[in-house]
Amino acid sequence: MRDQLRAAHLALTFLTTLPLPHITEIRDGDFARASAYYPLAGYAVGGAVSLLLWLPVPLPGGVIAALGVGAWLLLTGMLHFDGLVDSADALFAMKTPAERLVILQDVHVGAFGLATGGLSLLLLWSLLSAPIPPLAPLVAAVAARTLLLIPMNTYPAARAESLGARSREGRTWAALLIAAPTLLIPGAWVAWVAALAAALLTAAFSARRLGGGLNGDTYGLIVVTAELAALTALAWGR
Repeated sequence: MRDQLRAAHLALTFLTTLPLPHITEIRDGDFARASAYYPLAGYAVGGAVSLLLWLPVPLPGGVIAALGVGAWLLLTGMLHFDGLVDSADALFAMKTPAERLVILQDVHVGAFGLATGGLSLLLLWSLLSAPIPPLAPLVAAVAARTLLLIPMNTYPAARAESLGARSREGRTWAALLIAAPTLLIPGAWVAWVAALAAALLTAAFSARRLGGGLNGDTYGLIVVTAELAALTALAWGR
């Protein structure tokens, strides 16, 4: 039980900026165990954004949506957004898979990353401005972080000693169990199907461009695309 509480704690401190004490000593298998609790981060991030959109704040809808985008980025520490931007620079480059892996390590942002990042933020703002169900951000955030475990545990790590490699082999069934309550929300299953399709397609494209494996940046890319797909499905259903 203590190991599982430690894993849940690590998942929250790794995937969110919640003011929790950080674990100073990381043991073998800690990140793999923590991946089963990724949905908890989805509840925290998506729940906060849902609450912000639901509150009767006397501001225009576009401003509230912008605050929602800011809260999403703040609560995740831009972790997944950074992965999206870095992945775009590498995956869209006309290079060999080995050269794309080198680009993933470059801290500078190129045109592909800038354009993809800007488009994703514009799309997120548009979706949060749309008449989506109140709990749509919660469903999207939980589904994306849960479904990430499928490609994470299906494809090999692009780099054997990376943090992404250490996060693999988590218990997908446990993550699904934690995320299951979101399926009780009306229309949530449509969002889950859309998020699953987006996650699998993004993972397949990324692995092909990187020579067969995935890394931490592409995990972030998968989370963002799955979130946007889930929100789009919920907006479409309205």
